[in-house]
Amino acid sequence: MVFFELFAHNPEIVRVPAGQPLFSEGDPGHMMYVLTAGSAQVLVNDCPVEQLQPGNIVGEMGIVSPGPRSATVLAQSDCEFVAVDEKRFHYLVQQVPFFATQVMRTLAERLRATNQRLKPSAEG
Repeated sequence: MVFFELFAHNPEIVRVPAGQPLFSEGDPGHMMYVLTAGSAQVLVNDCPVEQLQPGNIVGEMGIVSPGPRSATVLAQSDCEFVAVDEKRFHYLVQQVPFFATQVMRTLAERLRATNQRLKPSAEG
């Protein structure tokens, strides 16, 4: 099963035109999103850190621990995202163990990438 197929029947679709943000760094965060159409870019301090394609999730930190967004997500083409609120998140974690694993994997991969970017270069 493709990850975003879990959300195929969720009625809460957020459409974001090319060049517009889904959310911005510092915005309050309490929802997670799954990109189902288009492409988007994750920016931290206005620097690109990740390219998103359909099936990618964003905002997972906000659903696990609500607070200010740590990044901006900018639509590079017209995008559609499925919004996942806390109730739906808990349902999916209980009903679909694969979903919980994918969210944790995404968090771990992003933490590793951030740590790698913060390491001083060996060229010294």
